[in-house]
Amino acid sequence: MIRVLSYNLRKNHATGELLDLAASTGVDVMCLQEADTTVLPNEVGTLTLADSTKRNRLGLAVYYREDRFKLQGTDTYELKKSLHDRVLAPAHERLVGTLLEDAATGRPIVVASFHAAPLTALNSLRRTQIHAAHAELLRLGHGAPTLMIGDYNYPFFTHALGEKVKASGYDMSLSDRKTYTRYKFFKGHFDFVTSAGLHVQGVETLPRGDSDHMPIVVSAEYGAATAEG
Repeated sequence: MIRVLSYNLRKNHATGELLDLAASTGVDVMCLQEADTTVLPNEVGTLTLADSTKRNRLGLAVYYREDRFKLQGTDTYELKKSLHDRVLAPAHERLVGTLLEDAATGRPIVVASFHAAPLTALNSLRRTQIHAAHAELLRLGHGAPTLMIGDYNYPFFTHALGEKVKASGYDMSLSDRKTYTRYKFFKGHFDFVTSAGLHVQGVETLPRGDSDHMPIVVSAEYGAATAEG
């Protein structure tokens, strides 16, 4: 079983919660969005920083357990930009992908932190970003089991998104509760998971903290399938 936590920190406001979250959930990997990566620690409890974006105002990061995984490779990726990105420049890179080797099984796995374009962009752009992100992670892991987690900014028409994701060889897993409740008309499952080669057993929504997003924790097992191009 692999457990991965994802948390949008709301412009770094919720950074002070990370140590308690890592300890209380016992996760193997932690993926962050909207972090100030210039001040993130190299370690959060038993988790070690694998990689983070360097040019983002709203940064991304991936932490992992060194006692379970060996870091095999990591990279950050730019995806197609929205008008919001071009004008306000909150995020040049919207994906951090990390290739790990599971010491318990000897198997490789790719875990990625993803932050899609904001709601001011069209769903079609976010679908393009998701598809491009999957392609980058496929190249990084050479078809290894892949889990991409984060803020998809896709609260509406998620069923249709799930069908498109499935057609490209991935599964989409929503959390057990809505993860964003700040605005009356934009409540929904903003934070969720797409995966390939894994069986997702559940996606738990944790209580709200200092962010406008709730943290989520994914529990997954290795499967026989692999991602398609």
